[in-house]
Amino acid sequence: MKIGVIGLGDMGKMFAKIWANNPSFEVYGCDKPENYQQLVDELADSRIEILQDGIAISRICDFILYSVEAENIAKVVAQCGPSTKYGAIVAGQTSVKTPEIKAFQDYLPKDTQIVTCHALYGPAVNPVGQTLVLINHRASNSAYQITKDIFSEIGSNIHELEDYHAHDKMMADIQAVTHVGFESIGTACMHRKVYPWESAVHPSGLDNVKFLITLRIYSYKFHVYSGLALQNPYAKKDVRKYAQIESELFEMMIMEDEKRFRKRIYAARDHVFKDHSEILMLDDKIMNEYSLSQDKGHKPNSHLSLLAMVETWHKLGTNPYKNLMCQTPPFRLRVGMAEYLFMNEDLLEESIEAALFDKSIRGEDLAFHTAVHEWANIVELGDKESYRQHFEATKTFLANRLDEGRQKSSLLIEKLQKQAI
Repeated sequence: MKIGVIGLGDMGKMFAKIWANNPSFEVYGCDKPENYQQLVDELADSRIEILQDGIAISRICDFILYSVEAENIAKVVAQCGPSTKYGAIVAGQTSVKTPEIKAFQDYLPKDTQIVTCHALYGPAVNPVGQTLVLINHRASNSAYQITKDIFSEIGSNIHELEDYHAHDKMMADIQAVTHVGFESIGTACMHRKVYPWESAVHPSGLDNVKFLITLRIYSYKFHVYSGLALQNPYAKKDVRKYAQIESELFEMMIMEDEKRFRKRIYAARDHVFKDHSEILMLDDKIMNEYSLSQDKGHKPNSHLSLLAMVETWHKLGTNPYKNLMCQTPPFRLRVGMAEYLFMNEDLLEESIEAALFDKSIRGEDLAFHTAVHEWANIVELGDKESYRQHFEATKTFLANRLDEGRQKSSLLIEKLQKQAI
């Protein structure tokens, strides 16, 4: 079996290395022309043969994985797709399937078997036990089984979806809205010039996990997230809904409209968590174990980002537990944080009281409110350059703790993964 990977970025390289460990596979790879010699030198001791371009890969390989950004997939497939070997299996590893499938249908030969995939984790996460989505778009049963066998080598849990529309609808919630929530937390800190781990408002508990995941997201490259938000046709609606609901809640907070605020929050809780089990994903010990702060005190705050998330799930009719079947680590932790807040009566009451009446945290909530709408406007406009600038500015502000945040969040993710097994 000759396997080819077109796009040897972090994810493509990780997959290629794992497949190269299997002696029954011949693994080939390519990337941009300017990266050719660097990859030849870097992978000299591996069983991966670096070719000049994707056309060379397409002509000889029985299985071809396109591992390129969603915004570039059409251009790359247009260049390489017509050279695809007769009857070959082609898969895509983009995080948004609508543009990918269109490119495959437009530029691949009619005899090509198309099976698309999505690894719901980044290259810094051990893929074993994580979730990998597989979708049979246009492949025979035998070709699909071959694809499943190839991806089984990665060690991830394979979850099959019926079509790419179901994938993109689910990912709008799992990825786009989740990322905007955490990106807004980071941008709010930048606007206020406050490092959260130095603030008395955020010493422990839920805030540890919030900021670990925020740092984790900003430790990666901006295009990992911009493509998810700007290319997914379902993302704009969901992100705008999150921004709208956050704005409505914030307005009730500054008006101290306690009756309406409580009604909304408790209605959302009763709807989203109505079938919830008694076992919580997170507990105090786990959340404090990976703290960024030395201060173990506690000060109430509104947890506005989580209140708005649960209310958004309610209004969109989203079942976050159903979406956990295709979870990413940040989404799983966000569900864990939401259930920890909403299933703890005392903590939820404390957060509601703080949201409505604690003026000492109002500036922080205002900064978050502003950041949410900045990010929502960028997503709605589909403005990649503004996305890049906003992301990079926040990343620069948080730079001193990004590595630590990624490392500690990885340890937390691994611990939760072991507990789930």
